[in-house]
Amino acid sequence: MHEMGIANSVLDAVRTEMKRYPQSYPCKIGVRIGEMAAIDPEALRFCFEAMIHETDLASLELAIEICPRRHRCSGCGHEFVVRAYDSRCPQCASLATICVGGDELELAYLEVEEYGSSTVGAKSTE
Repeated sequence: MHEMGIANSVLDAVRTEMKRYPQSYPCKIGVRIGEMAAIDPEALRFCFEAMIHETDLASLELAIEICPRRHRCSGCGHEFVVRAYDSRCPQCASLATICVGGDELELAYLEVEEYGSSTVGAKSTE
């Protein structure tokens, strides 16, 4: 299960980034996974949650965005999402297309919040 290694790498990246913001804590990490990346999103989520359980990152939320397979037509340049394994260009019907997306695995964003800056549940002083 390589999802455990990926979850570990995501958490390493969070910890590395948080060293730059010592007065903050991480709230949410977003990852993009291409549908051809051979990564099971639910297995990744399970591993991620198991690794943060009862740690200082226990409240960190993992957001996963699945990116579809995309091709570009070599003839007309049209970029499109491949559906039902049909890589023919929907604009000109050419079969001369190349894959330009759908195999990615990337950190998309990290949301942080400063300690003491949350106003959720705060009482009004008026």
